[in-house]
Amino acid sequence: MTSLLTPPVAAAQARARLDALLDHWDLIEAADGVVVGRGMVGSTEVFAFATDAKVQGGALGIESCRAIAAVTHRAVDEKLPVIGIWHSGGARLREGVASLHAVALVFAAQVRASGRVPQLSVVLGPAAGGAAYGPALTDLVITGPEGRVLVTGPDIVRKVTGQDVDAERLGGPATHSKSGVVHLTAKSEPHALHQARVLVDLLARPGELDLRRTHGPDPTDLVPDSPRASYDVMPVINAVLDPGTFVELQAGWAANVVTGLARLAGRTVGLVANNPLSMAGCLDAASGDKSGRFVQWCDANGIPLIFLVDVPGYLPGVGQEDAAVVRRGAKLLHAYAACVVPRLTVVLRKAYGGAFIAMGSKGLGADAVFAWPGAAVDVMGAVAAIEVLNRRELAAEPDPERRAELVLKLSAAHEATTGGLANAVGCGAVDEVVEPKQTRRRLVQALAAVPDRGRGEHRNPPL
Repeated sequence: MTSLLTPPVAAAQARARLDALLDHWDLIEAADGVVVGRGMVGSTEVFAFATDAKVQGGALGIESCRAIAAVTHRAVDEKLPVIGIWHSGGARLREGVASLHAVALVFAAQVRASGRVPQLSVVLGPAAGGAAYGPALTDLVITGPEGRVLVTGPDIVRKVTGQDVDAERLGGPATHSKSGVVHLTAKSEPHALHQARVLVDLLARPGELDLRRTHGPDPTDLVPDSPRASYDVMPVINAVLDPGTFVELQAGWAANVVTGLARLAGRTVGLVANNPLSMAGCLDAASGDKSGRFVQWCDANGIPLIFLVDVPGYLPGVGQEDAAVVRRGAKLLHAYAACVVPRLTVVLRKAYGGAFIAMGSKGLGADAVFAWPGAAVDVMGAVAAIEVLNRRELAAEPDPERRAELVLKLSAAHEATTGGLANAVGCGAVDEVVEPKQTRRRLVQALAAVPDRGRGEHRNPPL
């Protein structure tokens, strides 16, 4: 659709992109290199801007930065989402340090808006330097096929490092879907703008919980009985949440943990789930960054959290220690314990050790923790525990068959006394054992029972 104000000159590409994003809109300002407007995404009013790639490659000058910062401040004041369409070479060389100062003012405005109003970035062309960090400071980043998010271009990289690389390899969708910089990649420019509209609807229209919508598919057969069998958690997610509403974020990064937005009985929720299809669902350093940031972001935006847990523990090894798994894994612990939004957890099959704590435990503040029948919860698996606790007794038994029988006997006794689901319920770590087919109903009921505590005080951190 065309905008309400469409002067026939200048910024045709930027205006066309705003036309495609918004149902209708009013022009606020066409500054030097950026078009700023106010319009509608469905029934949601938003502010939006698009950098003009036809003016010095979309480079950010004093006036364009002033316009972007002003509309971001206005969005905070009026409590409306702001969407940026980025296609820019960064700060303008011709304006020197003044352009750097102006870009810094944009960053300051984005940080002020962080956690107060939704900020979305759609990168449809090269976004370099300041135009790369601009999107990175917002909540969600979407890239089209031609989107390139990079600190410097290939020529500078080649000159400084000697590496011969193109812009796509440096900052294209394939690179940054794996790095975690980008939350969604789109197959086309219209698709990227459509994704922004879907996310605006989930964020700006959280909806009301409908207690009548408790029925859904039975997820029982979606999870194998064997604790070692691999499976994809996505069908379980789709069975528990409202059909067709789940939007996975950062799917290509730390795939052992799934994060995303969806609706449960009409209410927007954030979802965190272990995915045994990748690394057996173990937590690691990267998943600590990914899930910790997502949890803090949901809390800052008043979005309830649901955790689906099937985790054997933290991934061990020298590589993980070198990657600072303790520091990075602690991000999830800190973020979850600091939450004020409703937090619900379902243990699907197993939860061991420190990962049991990190994945939405009662001790960290979960409002309700459910577990499916037969779920294993403990410091470690019973057999592994016995091999540590009774290693001398086992070593003294030379016959392999008798030793195996002894392991089974001792592990059963261990589970009965210190581990196992019954003990988890007894000590309050698990509130209730629920049948898989009742999971959705109990989540809806539990969410309805938790009071609205508003939003967390902290600000949404960048990636």
